[in-house]
Amino acid sequence: MLQASAIRNIGIAAHVDAGKTTLTERILFYTGASHRIGEVHDGTAHMDYLVEEQRHGITITAAVTQAPWRNHLIQIIDTPGHVDFSIEVERSLRILDGCIIVLDGVRGVEPQTETVWRQRGRFGLPALLFINKMDREGADFDRCLASVKQRLGFEPAPITVPVVEAGGVIHLIDGTFIRFQGAYGEQVVAEPCPPDLWASQQAKRESLLLAAAEYNESLADQILSGDELSPDQVRAAIRAGVLAGRLFPCYGGSALRNLGVQPLLDGVVEFLPAPLDRPPIIAEHPDGTPEPIALTADGPLVALVFKVQLWEGRRHVFVRIYRGQLKAGDPVEFLTADGRILREQVARLFEVDAGKRSRRDQGQACKILLLSGLRWATTGDTLCTPGQVVALERIRAHEPVLGMAIEPGSGTDEERLVEALDKVLQEDPTLHLAEDPETGQRVLKGMGELHLQIIRERLEREFGVSLRMGRPAVASRETISRKAHAEALFGPPLLPEARQPPPMARAAVSVQPRPRAQGNHIEIRPLIKPEGAVLTEGQRAAISSAVAETLNAGPRQGAPVLDVAVQVEALELFGAASTPEAIAAAVSRALRKALDEAGPILLQPIMRLEVVVPEPNLGAVLGDLQARRALIQATEIQGELATIRAEAPLEPLLGYATGLRSLTQGRGQFSLEFARFDT
Repeated sequence: MLQASAIRNIGIAAHVDAGKTTLTERILFYTGASHRIGEVHDGTAHMDYLVEEQRHGITITAAVTQAPWRNHLIQIIDTPGHVDFSIEVERSLRILDGCIIVLDGVRGVEPQTETVWRQRGRFGLPALLFINKMDREGADFDRCLASVKQRLGFEPAPITVPVVEAGGVIHLIDGTFIRFQGAYGEQVVAEPCPPDLWASQQAKRESLLLAAAEYNESLADQILSGDELSPDQVRAAIRAGVLAGRLFPCYGGSALRNLGVQPLLDGVVEFLPAPLDRPPIIAEHPDGTPEPIALTADGPLVALVFKVQLWEGRRHVFVRIYRGQLKAGDPVEFLTADGRILREQVARLFEVDAGKRSRRDQGQACKILLLSGLRWATTGDTLCTPGQVVALERIRAHEPVLGMAIEPGSGTDEERLVEALDKVLQEDPTLHLAEDPETGQRVLKGMGELHLQIIRERLEREFGVSLRMGRPAVASRETISRKAHAEALFGPPLLPEARQPPPMARAAVSVQPRPRAQGNHIEIRPLIKPEGAVLTEGQRAAISSAVAETLNAGPRQGAPVLDVAVQVEALELFGAASTPEAIAAAVSRALRKALDEAGPILLQPIMRLEVVVPEPNLGAVLGDLQARRALIQATEIQGELATIRAEAPLEPLLGYATGLRSLTQGRGQFSLEFARFDT
């Protein structure tokens, strides 16, 4: 059985079209995990196994695989680059120990690069950088390093410097020049670096050594004394910096041209953490007591469900085991998002290689596995040994920003559509299904046009449901523009034949706006009449629920209300007549009146936009963006390409892909990322 120290759980993430999947294909081939190299542009990539991925030429769902390298097992998750599928990146990085961030050698840091970098930072993941596509015209390694420093805010530590015209890379630790020979670059030949090439890289080597010396004082003394440093000393210091989360080694090459991938694999083994190198993860007991979870095969089971996936029509869940062992047939318990403890039984365990499964009898701490037989466990639940339930931090999902009315193509498909929608909603936490209060239509909400298009294709292909979908409609939110106060009495009239007083309560509530994107703040500390009366736990819970439900449907369009401070100021109770339901109804009425009087306004999704176009088309594209109410924040020209960064409301950008193609003769590219809801 492989020791935890020989395991690396890593993810590969980047902006769309930076070459993540192409890199993963080379990793699988060079490690012997795959016997052929699949290509994204041919629809033969091993990791892009969904029909929709092959059709669109992009990664849509995070795919898990394994690869052996230098007596280590690398468990890899290849993630999507398109912002519409950012939940796949979020939940993958949540359960990993390290990651590789891939950059385009021409374009450097792009918007989704910044997004995944922030996601990585939220989980404190050590990272390596791979600057890809260095064979393309306009690629510039130094410029990419500069963009990393400027836009990601740290000084990258280059390990290998690509020299594409010579067919190799310079290794700054070993002082060697590495060539990649054979039909697919599988033969790695390292030789002393030619003196002229080595002399040209002395500034980079010196900066690498100085960066490493920050994590080893003796190394700093040797550098100052002019002593020669051994590669092992340098590697040990770099590893210390990487594990501390403050040093980020950078590699260069071209995955498509089979250049520079094997040294990157060496870096994964040498620098990225084993599971035991990561700090203990913190879980909470149902009563809120924290407990650090030590990564060990002993002790009660703790495993996080990070993804639900339909596999051959049946429901499966992906888990990362943090503690203990799990066998086929084991019962598990977990705490649901609404506080209930459920019990289920695991039917089967599988190891996964992209679209293929292999049965396993058991799994233990460190492993990423696929489980069948769990009907209710969902993304973010923590599977535990029965009677010893704890909960790890749940996985965060962004709110959808775009909706489409959806209905079956024929009346006979109604039941099948409901069943199919239930299954895809379980898979994807960023999909929501709602009912339009005016038309009564079902509205499927997602993260963008591509997201909803892919869901439609899957519903038709996997479930055989013919669909009709309306035009995209932007999901709005509501807020308020001023302070307001309101009171309300809940109390139906007393009927003569009634034997006891009807439920009754009076509430006073105030609201005021908060800064944009600060969220809602709810305060329940009311003055209670008559004096001496106190709220029970049931009454407090009813108030909290009433406030949350009322804020979920604002006064303007029934959209959720954001950035509001709510204070339940006073309650008047009428003895036994003030049931939790009566108090909740009074609070809800008072809050709705206060929102009505506080100048409710609509908010719309504001998107960060980056457009890359040929420089001659810059003026036309800028004019078009301004007509779409975009706020231009920066323009930058590099060679023949111009980059525009802007913010714009989502609605005028619907269908922008077609407009941009027309303005640039198909040569323009753009990416969108949700920024906030605003006026």
